[in-house]
Amino acid sequence: MRYLGVDFGTKRIGLALADAGEAGGIASPLKILQARPQPAQNAQAILDVADEYGADAIVIGLPLNMDGTEGPQAKLSKSLAAALTQLGSLPVHLHDERLTSHAADHKLLDRDLTRKQKKARHDAVAAAVLLESFLADSQP
Repeated sequence: MRYLGVDFGTKRIGLALADAGEAGGIASPLKILQARPQPAQNAQAILDVADEYGADAIVIGLPLNMDGTEGPQAKLSKSLAAALTQLGSLPVHLHDERLTSHAADHKLLDRDLTRKQKKARHDAVAAAVLLESFLADSQP
């Protein structure tokens, strides 16, 4: 099963890919898309990438507050999930993404990259962290 991970932001959308097997799976950062104003536009761009890479399902980060409540960005992620479901035929999963940005920062910390290069990769790395968390939680 191939998953496309989505770290959705209002400016950029980070994407990652993972092939899940019996032992879980390893997620790899894939690319960054520029966010568009309408959920349907973002959904179509994500579905195009899913089709290009043969994804079987999509995992969207659900940015919950530390107390588990939903903020404005969580509502935007849910509207993106609804648009993906309406426009496409792939299963769409929402997964708690608390602390994925922190984990992505940590992964990029030891890399010999400029601040600009780190910023350019951050969202795709966060999407990979999200997918790894989803796959770990999906194991029996």
